[in-house]
Amino acid sequence: MALLNQSVTKLTNILEGLPEMPFSTMEYMLLCTTIYNLFVTKGPPDYSELLYEKYKKSLMDYIESRVLPPLRSKHDEYLLQELVQRWLNYKVMVRWLSRFFHYLDRYFVTRKSLPPVTEAGMTCFRDLVYEEMKGKIKDVVISLIYQEREGRQIDRALLKNVVEIFIQIGFGSRECYEVDFEAPMLQDTAAYYSRKASKWIIEDSCPEYMLKAEERLKQEKDRVDHYLHTSTEQKLLENVEHQLLSVNENQLLEKENSGCLALLRDDKVDDLDLMYRLFSRIPEGLNPVSRLFKQHLTAEGTELVNQAENAASSKRAEKRDAADSPQLVLIRRIIELHDKYMGYVRENFQNHTLLNKALKEAFEVFCNKSVASSSSPEMLASFCDNVLKKGGSEKKLSDEEIDRTLDKAIKLLSYINDKDLFAEFSRKKLGRRLLFDRYGNEDHERSILTYLKQQCGAQFTSKMEGMVTDITLSKEIQSCFEDYLHANPHAYPGTDLSVNVLTTGFWPSYKSSDLTLPDEMIKCIEAFKKFYDSSTKNRRLTWIYSLGTCNINAKFDAKSIELTVATYQAAVLLLFNSADRLSYAEIKAQLNLTDDDMVRVLHSLSCARYKILKKTPTTDTVSPNDVFEFNSRFTDRMRRIKVPLPPVDESKKLIEDVNKDRRYAVDAYVVRIMKSRKVLGHQELVLECIQQLSRMFKPDVKLIKQRIEDLITREFLERDEEDTSVYKYIA
Repeated sequence: MALLNQSVTKLTNILEGLPEMPFSTMEYMLLCTTIYNLFVTKGPPDYSELLYEKYKKSLMDYIESRVLPPLRSKHDEYLLQELVQRWLNYKVMVRWLSRFFHYLDRYFVTRKSLPPVTEAGMTCFRDLVYEEMKGKIKDVVISLIYQEREGRQIDRALLKNVVEIFIQIGFGSRECYEVDFEAPMLQDTAAYYSRKASKWIIEDSCPEYMLKAEERLKQEKDRVDHYLHTSTEQKLLENVEHQLLSVNENQLLEKENSGCLALLRDDKVDDLDLMYRLFSRIPEGLNPVSRLFKQHLTAEGTELVNQAENAASSKRAEKRDAADSPQLVLIRRIIELHDKYMGYVRENFQNHTLLNKALKEAFEVFCNKSVASSSSPEMLASFCDNVLKKGGSEKKLSDEEIDRTLDKAIKLLSYINDKDLFAEFSRKKLGRRLLFDRYGNEDHERSILTYLKQQCGAQFTSKMEGMVTDITLSKEIQSCFEDYLHANPHAYPGTDLSVNVLTTGFWPSYKSSDLTLPDEMIKCIEAFKKFYDSSTKNRRLTWIYSLGTCNINAKFDAKSIELTVATYQAAVLLLFNSADRLSYAEIKAQLNLTDDDMVRVLHSLSCARYKILKKTPTTDTVSPNDVFEFNSRFTDRMRRIKVPLPPVDESKKLIEDVNKDRRYAVDAYVVRIMKSRKVLGHQELVLECIQQLSRMFKPDVKLIKQRIEDLITREFLERDEEDTSVYKYIA
């Protein structure tokens, strides 16, 4: 044992830097042999147990004499420096002694189920040094971290070494690190940033506060990278995020002159980027951002609607938009608004679902408002019509710009509840563009149908696609008709005729009247009917006079002028080929027109801009007592003029037709749902019906209830005898 004591003393002197010769090979071999001989000697006494205890006693003596005294006398950074050095020396001591006593690990430790000699050595340090000094060490480290946060330079390498001691002393477990250091450090961090946040929230604007918060988060991550354990990163950052962001989020974002609303109002895109980066880090952090985003968008959109309403009521638009109605200006501005804030969502808010939802909900609020009795579906349909037709206010746009404008306009349709109403208005306007040759480009017509199909499905556009196809086929039929007349000169009616053959199911319902045509027109119709009957079978033609136009060569005293008029107007004018004066009653009797049509037609010819007929008495209104004669003195500087017929407001009828179709749609969906489910409660049926119908329109609960009652009456459904709120499908 004396040799062992001498070796321990020599090793201690070497570690302490005292003058001492290093171990020679002979000394090392002699010591190992001596310990081996003791180990293999059979007791009593049991030398293996004595050696194990001697090993621990040597380390404990070293700690008591060489390690603890200097540690107890040091403070602040000097304590940490001393600790690191003593820890390094102690590990060398343990490593050397473990080599001397390695036979214990191989046999004695295993047999007795004792800790290996290295672990036993480290346990001595933990029990004697760590347990006594851990509180003081922890306080010094936390103090240095505080100083670094306040801008002072500290020895990061030293802190890294100290943190390593907290980790290594746990023998593979981070319990010592987490309980003795990490938890108090996180608690101190929370208190520190709570004080900072309370100060910044009062002194700084929202962008300034966010810049400081982001910088502090970067610093804390950097702190982990340099001297804290990687497992601390998430806990530390969540701690800081909670104090700087979560606690003060609403107060920060709602700052009057610099909060979220102000940043959106002033287009501070960089600050919005920063806001998203910060608040997307915390749980539910984007909820207040999305709420304020929706609030701002709703306010901006509603203001646009109010401006359009004011302009419409005063019949005055801004000068730059003077050519457009306030409704068209509104749609254009909503498209610009959508472009702007969709850009924010994509670029500044990383296309986050929550912000997309906020944008959608905001646009749904003001995109479903009416302006001057024009519903949003009608305004959007009118805007698209204005883009597509010849001479619209968008005529200066290139083909690519028109396509982009149409694409953007159709995207607004997703926010409109009554998509079926938009479809009917669009179909009506498409019909006028196609029939009166007002469309600018057939490719654009097909483009908008493509956009609509992508947005709403093939069923939404099937009828409109059929309308475009009808016009293409009509051109072929017209060409064949002309070839027919060329081949049969005797069939030529004396007047050029162009006919569009339409398929009833595709086109909107148009007014059909029993107009008594003049002989000149009858010849034209009979000629085409004869041709059509010879080329097709089992198809009956119904003539829609309200959609026709005529070119009439009118001979006035000054000169002849070509008049472009509607069929009704042409029929009236042709009567004056055989009569100089005709009364209201005579015209009505010869043409079989209704009073409403009579007033519209005669007013357009005698009281409007072009007075082709003279009326007696001379007033601005048409009455049944009026008498008309051809105005031979009429003249105009143009040789060709168009005499417009006042349009009939068909919006009311169109809405009535849509409401009727909705009843059929509700019936169909209720039956379809019940057919698949067989038995279903009232509330579940209504909710499922609303969910499925909302793709086309927002159904009224009262309407659904009415249709359910009607289906019960018609014996498609029946109520359960025991529970009247449950319906059964009758097969």
